[in-house]
Amino acid sequence: MNRNPLLLVPNILTVARILAIIPIVALVMQGDTAMRLVALALYILAAASDWVDGYLARAWDQYSDLGRMLDPIADKLVVGILIAALAWDGSLTAWDMVPASAILFREFFVSGLREFLGNRTVVLPVSPLAKWKTTIQLVALAVVLAEPLLPGVGLVSDAVLWVAGAITLWTGWAYLRASWPHLSGVGE
Repeated sequence: MNRNPLLLVPNILTVARILAIIPIVALVMQGDTAMRLVALALYILAAASDWVDGYLARAWDQYSDLGRMLDPIADKLVVGILIAALAWDGSLTAWDMVPASAILFREFFVSGLREFLGNRTVVLPVSPLAKWKTTIQLVALAVVLAEPLLPGVGLVSDAVLWVAGAITLWTGWAYLRASWPHLSGVGE
């Protein structure tokens, strides 16, 4: 049976996650505590949908090429655009921008690496640590979003963001090492 991938529940959730970033960012940019709380609630739902769509795809056998393509893009859009919004509104300090920039660097770099290698029919499988990396990034940004709502969370926010940045760089390094034979000409 040929199913329309746009009508598969996991893909609907992934598209919803992508679209959710628009109201989340709009609410963050309001600079209002109540709007920040709503943004945090929407963000938590969007972040949770990353796990739910994968679970449903497996449980209901609703895999699709569209879903495999959109899911990592959705994660990168949510993380990248929210980092930009949090930098814009001052939620991220200059020091916070170090791990935030590391996260953005790795996401762009690995995406480009995958695109380049894809043209050579080389596949870099997602490592278990890279899956955890996404979860830790999403949690870190939730804590940064919650920081103005929960006084005293600043150190936790900073620590989780730095851990996310470090794990993100580590997984990027692992992908670079795995792809190096295809980039250096070794083995050709």
